[in-house]
Amino acid sequence: MTSKVTYLGDLRTSSIHLQSGSEIISDAPLDNNGKGEAFSPTDTVANALASCMMTVMGIKARDLNVDFVGSTAAVTKIMQAEPRRISAIEIVFDMNVSTDEKNKTIMTCPVFLSLNTEIEKRISFNWK
Repeated sequence: MTSKVTYLGDLRTSSIHLQSGSEIISDAPLDNNGKGEAFSPTDTVANALASCMMTVMGIKARDLNVDFVGSTAAVTKIMQAEPRRISAIEIVFDMNVSTDEKNKTIMTCPVFLSLNTEIEKRISFNWK
């Protein structure tokens, strides 16, 4: 088992990662009857894509002895109404590194490969 999710009431959940004990609180968004006081479940999906891509880049950077600590990703999740689902994820990476074209090739991450192909992925990079 990877995690345990507990419903806390008032459209909020607590997810505990069993190996580490880390906790993620999720809250329904304002536009879906929630308080919007934490990541919504769909926010975590969009965020997971950026986090996964950064992790894959970190593995590649480590292999190439390239330090890109301080690089960031701005994530925007776009919802559609009917049926209510994520229609697009926009990610803008600001890479705190200068590198050659060969090293800018990004391998896709497992999250990218797991997302429905109908979800548009708009990914761009700003290199130092």
